[in-house]
Amino acid sequence: MRSVRAGLMTVTAAVLAGTAVPAHADTGENYGQYSRMAERSAGQYWADGKVAGQWAWKPQSSTTSGISWGDPATWPPSYSETFVHRGDWVMLDGWADNGTYYKLRITKEQIGDARCENLRPLASSGSQHYVKWDIPAAAYCLKAWGTITEESSGKVVTFGHTQIWSPPAPCSNAYDRGQTCIKQWESWWDDQGTPGKPITRKLERDQFIAKGIGMAFKIQQYFPKSWRADLHDHWTW
Repeated sequence: MRSVRAGLMTVTAAVLAGTAVPAHADTGENYGQYSRMAERSAGQYWADGKVAGQWAWKPQSSTTSGISWGDPATWPPSYSETFVHRGDWVMLDGWADNGTYYKLRITKEQIGDARCENLRPLASSGSQHYVKWDIPAAAYCLKAWGTITEESSGKVVTFGHTQIWSPPAPCSNAYDRGQTCIKQWESWWDDQGTPGKPITRKLERDQFIAKGIGMAFKIQQYFPKSWRADLHDHWTW
């Protein structure tokens, strides 16, 4: 079982600048316009001058969409995450991989400001509050703790996930300039399914998601090693 989601970052001054904006203010844009989760959209990202991976959204209903991540040379991959647009939120239900489903269930969630301070509880019932649908004008932090159950075996992994979502800002990558992106910083921790073992950090990275283009416009990974990828192509299928 993968300890870190395949699809799945240091907070910059630009993130912190958003703290002065009232939390209730929205930009008038939504996550669907950036992620393209409601479209049969796809993209291919490169690293070190060659293909590093590919993603593709496959809407399953008016509210549910799956995104696959993998190697375009062996497409389609076995890995696919399931997201649900529910009211003000996009929720992460879990993911499929190697013929089984990994169901994610929350035990505790919090929401706070761009510094992950002023945290308050989020009412949780099952899936993870992954990102706000309407994009706020201020950055915000999400913290989640819970379990992932490998349905084929019953194995349970305990995890912690912290995200900071930043409002739209100009962005560029190695192949494209003059775009507008929202940024996700995330840190993922888990115990690899070993009871009694403390959760430890498995991933830290930034992901920039470009309006009208989609996921992985730019990825800067910081942990477990420094790594950079840039979206090279995107299309509708």
